[in-house]
Amino acid sequence: MCLGIPGRVVDMVDPAQHLAKVDVNGVQRAISVRLLAGTGLQVGDWVLVHVGFAMARIDEDEAKLTLDQVRKMGADYVNEIEAFNASEIA
Repeated sequence: MCLGIPGRVVDMVDPAQHLAKVDVNGVQRAISVRLLAGTGLQVGDWVLVHVGFAMARIDEDEAKLTLDQVRKMGADYVNEIEAFNASEIA
């Protein structure tokens, strides 16, 4: 199963290459935010992350609701967090 997991942007690592560091459940990774180029993405914003890419910008309430629902999924949530851990862009 493939899920989008909410993450909070904690740093714009390389704006020229559209790379940002996001925090997902305490795990921080560099991801591509190229799909959100031109949207004014900033540190502190929430994004929906899937396999190393920010797919959409979401608000904090939506992020919290989504995280709560994903946590209820049990093993699928754990698998998605493990996939996120392995998806860092070098």
